Amino acid sequence: MIAAGGAVGAAGRYTVAYWGQKLSPGMFPLGTLLVNLVGCFLIGFFYVVLTQHALIREEYRVGLLVGFLGAFTTFSTFGYETFTLLNDGQKGLAVANVLVSNVAGLALVWLGYRLAERLYGG
Repeated sequence: MIAAGGAVGAAGRYTVAYWGQKLSPGMFPLGTLLVNLVGCFLIGFFYVVLTQHALIREEYRVGLLVGFLGAFTTFSTFGYETFTLLNDGQKGLAVANVLVSNVAGLALVWLGYRLAERLYGG
């Protein structure tokens, strides 16, 4: 179920990002922003519905939340986990998660880019 959900999620990500970017032909990554925002809404909504209100088998729940949304956008998982920390009163950990994920993530993109340039020319 995770693999099936992942296949649909990956296709959905491409489709939403493609059409979203067509709405903003400039440099701003509107397609990716739309994917991330839609994914955040969906994980919040479906987590409550599928864990508190719907009688659904575990493998289908995991297929949707992990497979589909995991392939659609991992940003939704980041958003949900940060929200959960805040909701549980762990404000320091929530802030740390946001800061480390963003600062370290951007730094590692830079590092990987520079390393590839050095190794393969650029």
